[in-house]
Amino acid sequence: MTISLADIQAAAQRLKGLAVETPLIESPALNARLGGRIFLKPETLQRAGAFKFRGAYNRLSQLSDEEKARGVVAFSSGNHAQGVALAAQLIGCPALIVMPSDSPAVKVEGTRGYGAEIRFYDRFTEDRIAIADQIAAERGCVVVPSYDDPHIIAGQGTLGIEIVEQAATRGAKLDSLVCCVGGGGLIAGTSTAVKALSPATEIWGVEPAGFDETRRSLESGKRETIDKDARSFCDALLTPIPGELTWPINQKNLAGGVAVTDPEVAEAMRYAFSVLKLVVEPGGCVALAAALTGKVDLKGKTAAIVLSGGNVDPDLFAKVLSGQI
Repeated sequence: MTISLADIQAAAQRLKGLAVETPLIESPALNARLGGRIFLKPETLQRAGAFKFRGAYNRLSQLSDEEKARGVVAFSSGNHAQGVALAAQLIGCPALIVMPSDSPAVKVEGTRGYGAEIRFYDRFTEDRIAIADQIAAERGCVVVPSYDDPHIIAGQGTLGIEIVEQAATRGAKLDSLVCCVGGGGLIAGTSTAVKALSPATEIWGVEPAGFDETRRSLESGKRETIDKDARSFCDALLTPIPGELTWPINQKNLAGGVAVTDPEVAEAMRYAFSVLKLVVEPGGCVALAAALTGKVDLKGKTAAIVLSGGNVDPDLFAKVLSGQI
């Protein structure tokens, strides 16, 4: 199944007036640090604090009246959870979210705050998809995947349209775009839009070390899985294998992938806070970390970096800022 620019443009129309058109920020300090012209796309300012609202609303807005009445079930560590919960609240639809028991408290509270029911599970011993499928069978509700769904991917792709159009208003053509990768929905949709509107732009995917299954898949040519003993504080990006729908899109569109360590991400979070004056969660900061470490070299280039979310627990953020992580 392919996702087209037309699908993404249709999603943009559904989201018009509901999703925030987040700004494209340029920092002279970051330009000087990286030696290029660098734009930041802070989805930290999106509704529910992350890009996930885009895809969630695009999916839920296309439910039939009967499906809305039965409700939806989703699985997520927090950002997709909040996006689905908010979208469900807006369209008047019950939502149940399957969340890891170690999800950040700020994400759990946000999900509950939008009126969703939560079912916790152990991410290392239980299968979230199986749990969601069982709930869907029992209740007759619709499963809303976090990335492997064409409507989700198209909704996330609206980010790519905005980036290219906003850069154009600044007289800029992008040489590179750097974006996080979890299951691959955001970068699949975004890269589809960017490649359609700016074919010469290189797309780089960034993952946490140990969870860099897309990077390894790009190298091997087939979907790779993570080491089950891998751990990272980038909770939003801890997926076990590239998505069935997202993988072929990303294999086609991405120039390559890189992995960043937790300490490198923590340093990027501190830089975002102290220099850029932005609060970014660990998973939302991996693309910036890749640029700051030079793992994606942006010297002499015009580039956009996606900051995908800002839902970080205050206690964790305090540890990062104090250098404990």
